[in-house]
Amino acid sequence: MNKIISVGSKFPAFKKLAAISTEAGKEFYELNSEELINGEKWTVMFWWPKDFTFVCPTEIAEFNRHFQDFSDRDTTLIGASTDSEFVHVAWRKSHNDLKDLKFPMLADTSKSLAEELGILEANEKVAYRVTYIIDPQGTVRWVSVNDLSVGRNVNEVLRVLDALQTDELCPCNWTKGEETIKL
Repeated sequence: MNKIISVGSKFPAFKKLAAISTEAGKEFYELNSEELINGEKWTVMFWWPKDFTFVCPTEIAEFNRHFQDFSDRDTTLIGASTDSEFVHVAWRKSHNDLKDLKFPMLADTSKSLAEELGILEANEKVAYRVTYIIDPQGTVRWVSVNDLSVGRNVNEVLRVLDALQTDELCPCNWTKGEETIKL
C-alpha cells in the first residue's frame, strides 16, 4: 500500500465518471479535479469499500441527509468507491435510502485515484473508509481513516469543516458558535 495522502498534501488530479442520477440518459457525469479545486469551494470526498454492502449505505444516506449543511458551508460533497458507475446506479435504484442522492458517486474502477491516495486495502484492493476535507486551493486539510467495519460520524466531519473554515485556533470539542482561542 502506498503512503496515505495526508494533511498539507495537494489532492491528486483526476478525471472520473460519476453516477449523478437514476434517470435514463442522465445517469453519468465526468467529474474532474479542476472543477473542484478552483479557489472557490471546499470539498469533502468520502470513500467507502463496496456498493451493495451493509455499513456503506448508512454512511451515504447520512451524508445525504446533511447535504444542505455542506452546501451552506460552500462545500462540494462527493462520495467515491472503486465500483463502476453502472454498479453505483444499480445500487441507487435498488436501495431506498440511496434513490435521491444529491451528490455524485465517483467511480474509480481503475483504482488509480484510490491507489494514488494510498487508501486501498491490501487484500481485496477496495478503498478504506476515508474522508478528506480539501480547501479551495486543493490542499488536504483533514483526513480520517476508518477500518472497513466501522462507519464514520458525519457530524464530526461537519464540526471539523467548521473549525477549518474559521482559520483560527479551535480547542478540543469546539463547535460552531463557540469561542476560538485568541492569542
